[in-house]
Amino acid sequence: MLRPTSKQAAALTACLDDHRQLYNAALEHRRTAYRKAGVTIRYGDQSADLKHIRADDPDGQARWSFSSQQATLRRLDKAFAAFFTRVREGRTPGFPRFKGRGWFDTVEWPRDGDGCRWDSQPHHPTATYVRLQGTGHVQVHQHRRVVGTVKTLSVKREGKRWFVVLSCDDVPAESLPATGAVAGIDMGVASLVTTSDGTFVVNPRHLAATAERLADAQRDLARKKRRSTRRRTAVARIAALHAKVRRQRLDGAHKAALALVRDYDKIVHEDLRITNMTRSASGTVDAPGRNIAAKSGLNRSILDAGWGVFLTILSYKAESAGREVIAVNPANTSRACSRCGHCAKENRVTQAEFRCTACDHQAHADVNAAINILRAGLALRQAAEAA
Repeated sequence: MLRPTSKQAAALTACLDDHRQLYNAALEHRRTAYRKAGVTIRYGDQSADLKHIRADDPDGQARWSFSSQQATLRRLDKAFAAFFTRVREGRTPGFPRFKGRGWFDTVEWPRDGDGCRWDSQPHHPTATYVRLQGTGHVQVHQHRRVVGTVKTLSVKREGKRWFVVLSCDDVPAESLPATGAVAGIDMGVASLVTTSDGTFVVNPRHLAATAERLADAQRDLARKKRRSTRRRTAVARIAALHAKVRRQRLDGAHKAALALVRDYDKIVHEDLRITNMTRSASGTVDAPGRNIAAKSGLNRSILDAGWGVFLTILSYKAESAGREVIAVNPANTSRACSRCGHCAKENRVTQAEFRCTACDHQAHADVNAAINILRAGLALRQAAEAA
């Protein structure tokens, strides 16, 4: 976490705003060139124009690192690449948008030493500093020791707080001793994780716990006059509540993933397509959806559980600890009997109860699914070894 002085905070705010304006100007450049002349502008063209932009604006854009501005242009280029990918795949395109105030909160420096320097005062006895071009030496409160070689550096604003985000190369692995245990895990809403040996990890439902406070804050915001100081205060309050939920969810995911990595050598999970699972059921005007309210509630619960965050954290913690994570096709894992293999939707009596209509095997539905997931993962692993 950064601890800037008031002058440094103002400089960081100006840095974000100038990078936002650069992003918007580059987007307008691409739109205008294609609309009026049918010309496609690419990253290389806009990067080459940067030196002229900086020369024409010595007290504005020229204050900041050239490399960080190139990173902002690459960010726009990635947005266009993602747009064209969605077009090719037939999904909702979502053309890149202009960034308003409050919608551009991160600036990246692609290489340590080029416009930025981590630990810029290494001989300081008590504090760590990061040097940023145009801002100076900013004090950092380190919540953990940095290992490896710092590769990239980003500054992020969250409400009134500032954070520095580092990515490192040559980070030493911290392998854990082998346990000889394997597990399949079933992701859920009632329980965040259910393992094949019957362990349940509680889903804290952080968003649901904060829902009443968020509703009060949003009603309070609706009564405020636009562009007023009180409205900005209300917006900041809502942002702070959402940030707290995000941090709670991230903390819970770290703890749950670490517990699994410590206990099991191999962990098998479903290869979930969470974006597809949480799409709206509203449909179209010609073909309206059904059970829209129920699907909306399910989507909210899935996103509140944070499956994607958990699986991402599990993957990199397992890699660092020398564990193996296997993703398998989730089809029919909740309908098939883990004892006899009979697959039918009637086997799932309720959300929590599983009773096989062929062999009368009874179990908790999530445990039964986790056992099927484990078997599928081990079979996939054996097939890969045989190949």
